[in-house]
Amino acid sequence: MAREYYGISEAAKLLGVSVDTLRRWDRQGKLRAERDHANRRVIPAYEIDRLAGDPGKANLSARNRFEGVVTDVTVEGVLAQVEMVVSGPVRVVAVVTRDAVKELGLRPGISMTAVVKSTSIMVQR
Repeated sequence: MAREYYGISEAAKLLGVSVDTLRRWDRQGKLRAERDHANRRVIPAYEIDRLAGDPGKANLSARNRFEGVVTDVTVEGVLAQVEMVVSGPVRVVAVVTRDAVKELGLRPGISMTAVVKSTSIMVQR
């Protein structure tokens, strides 16, 4: 990080969360925000680094994550359909790109995580 402090909007963009989420985290003590001379919240760069976590792992703001095992991968053209079984009698089916299947090494029997946000499902390994 090039700067010592970031405005709350900039920090939210860097972390991939909303400004409201950062305010809530500040109130809950999950984030150590400071105040500038005009009493505006500013986020120290070290807090952004801490919250961003390991740069080698994908960091998403989605809260709905389902651990499971891939049961089927069907590739047709540039798209692929990935089916997985999560705990209980639940089945999640996601349509992703062929490149995503290749990049994640998805095949039946592989453990993966389905990340659900809004109307989209993303997969993570």
